[in-house]
Amino acid sequence: MYEYLTGKLTKITPTYVVLEVSGVGYIINVANPYVFSDMRNQLLKIYVHQVIREDAHTLYGFKTFDEKTLFLKIVSVKGIGPKSALAIIAADDNDGLVAAINNSDIKYLTKFPGVGKKTAMQMALDLEGKFDSQMLATVAKTTATTDKALSESLEALEALGYKATELKKIEKKMAGQADTAQAYIKLALKMLMK
Repeated sequence: MYEYLTGKLTKITPTYVVLEVSGVGYIINVANPYVFSDMRNQLLKIYVHQVIREDAHTLYGFKTFDEKTLFLKIVSVKGIGPKSALAIIAADDNDGLVAAINNSDIKYLTKFPGVGKKTAMQMALDLEGKFDSQMLATVAKTTATTDKALSESLEALEALGYKATELKKIEKKMAGQADTAQAYIKLALKMLMK
């Protein structure tokens, strides 16, 4: 297993980034790739978690160790895979997430893509009281790029599992409300959670 990789960020897509380490480009799936957009061609450290399956070896990446820890706790819940865990982390509302888990707020938890009522109940049962408040305070909250940010954010949300029809409904409301992909994603997730 890998703890982290340090290298040069060479590519950003709606679902992953490519980190070049000693001449090898690693595809790393991340919750919001656009948080790394101001770091293109720079040396950086990405914390990773590797998932090995019969048909794939996949890396999931995080800007901080605390974000990785949060992901590992979420993915430990029966019924939540890495893609759903990334979608939950992408909401960047970790205080709300923990409050929902601790208060068994099933309605809030089912608003994430891939989380139904049964899985939300399992999350509340498995994770209640297991979050360190200091860890949550330091989970990364960062910013990203410019006007094509709206379309980039919509692509990223669709890659996380949100339906195009859901995103179309909020696209006009979001236009001009932010100037970075990260800000658009936060805004969209707040609208989608209502």
